[in-house]
Amino acid sequence: VQLVEYGGGSVQAGGSLKLSCPTSRYIFSGCGMGWGRQVPGTERELISTIRTDGTTDYADSVKGRFTISQDDAKKTLYLQMNNLKAEDTAVYYCAVLFEDSSLSCVPQLWGQGTQVTVSS
Repeated sequence: VQLVEYGGGSVQAGGSLKLSCPTSRYIFSGCGMGWGRQVPGTERELISTIRTDGTTDYADSVKGRFTISQDDAKKTLYLQMNNLKAEDTAVYYCAVLFEDSSLSCVPQLWGQGTQVTVSS
């Protein structure tokens, strides 16, 4: 199983980008999907998730600016990013979430990542 992200690039502050991540029905045997990001030298941060029941969640840093969604057939995961800021610059990853031993829904499979650069 391989996850590949598309849609990264460079944009000026205040601009928008939409990331996509083609998926498969096999992957949706998990408890949800998500997006994370990582700046070099820091830990990867999970910024948004969408559960199999459609429930979404966002990190405070992106709430109100980013929107996670899936197409109706659940074949592609999206992240619409609006009003981008310089601090959003990072490598963005899509992720598959599975329940761990404590039944928490956590990311356990990550994509290859796509660079997003926001210039101020």
